[in-house]
Amino acid sequence: MKKIIEALAIYILKKVDLYSLYCLRRGGQLKNAGWFRSFREERSVDADGSPLPWITYPAIEFLKNRIHAEMSVFEYGCGNSTLWWASKVKEVISVEHENDWYQKIATIKPENVTLYRVDLEYGGTYSKKISEFKNRFDIVVIDGRDRVNCAKNSLQALKPDGVIIWDNSDRLEYQEGYKFLLKNGFRKIEFVGMCPVVNIKTETAVFYRDKNTLGI
Repeated sequence: MKKIIEALAIYILKKVDLYSLYCLRRGGQLKNAGWFRSFREERSVDADGSPLPWITYPAIEFLKNRIHAEMSVFEYGCGNSTLWWASKVKEVISVEHENDWYQKIATIKPENVTLYRVDLEYGGTYSKKISEFKNRFDIVVIDGRDRVNCAKNSLQALKPDGVIIWDNSDRLEYQEGYKFLLKNGFRKIEFVGMCPVVNIKTETAVFYRDKNTLGI
């Protein structure tokens, strides 16, 4: 009887074109990565509920095998990514413009995170905050606002082998920033695919130079 019921259920799912979704929910990469949980909870988390950066899954897979505990990271835009980086590197310095979001992350951040709340003015203090640091960071993450100016202000703060991670790097409005980095000796590698929370294909790029810290 059980097999008959299962066969009937599968037949009905196929008839209403839901069998593929049923199979995805039962197993596979989206389930293993925690996409269904992140979509349901509207949070960038993995299957266990642990924080993930809100970047593409291919980029996450690439980075997690190449970063290490002695690295320093600067972020434009804080969130679950801040918690993820903090669990894997020596220090995270993050700048955030939205006060309520800043307050939320400030209450849960670990000790190796320094979080700054800076008003957003395009070309202003927000994008220039990183200029207070010299040759400090192995990685700069651009995933906040005013991204072109953030990129332009980041170079002096990067170590010679430092890299820049730029989320949503398929957006045409950031072309000026991409060209700036390429002109300054960076190369670009794209990681295209799905990311947590949303059901779209997007892109996260790593801009790197020769002998970079990620071994590209």
